[in-house]
Amino acid sequence: MNVDRAILVAFLGNYLINTVIAALVALVPASASGGMLTPQYITFVVLSAVLVGLLTWWYGARDLKSGAIFGATGFVVTIAAAFITGVAGVLAQTGSLSAVAGVLPNFWPFLANWSTLVLAGYWIIPAAALGWYMQPKGSSM
Repeated sequence: MNVDRAILVAFLGNYLINTVIAALVALVPASASGGMLTPQYITFVVLSAVLVGLLTWWYGARDLKSGAIFGATGFVVTIAAAFITGVAGVLAQTGSLSAVAGVLPNFWPFLANWSTLVLAGYWIIPAAALGWYMQPKGSSM
């Protein structure tokens, strides 16, 4: 397993999910009702899972273990990118390290949200499933 390649492909995937897929999902009509299960959110999760599957294939996961490791790597890269982006954004807006220190406790409730579980799901499940599908199968005779 090539960890460097996994991190780079996962970082590219995070970028594509947060920009391209988010832009495509914006074309889906917004739901009048609130809640988590809106057509836009479901479309976002499905398209993200498809993209993660394509990235897993491109990465070259050839068994369940390497697929699951790639998916977990993508999840960790996404969380790390969100943390760094949040800290850098606060620092750029305020220019104050004390303001950054005041915002850091807000990251833990962000992680304890249902969306983090969904994020883990659309990174790990398709990657592991594709890895399992790509592993060599024994002959049936």
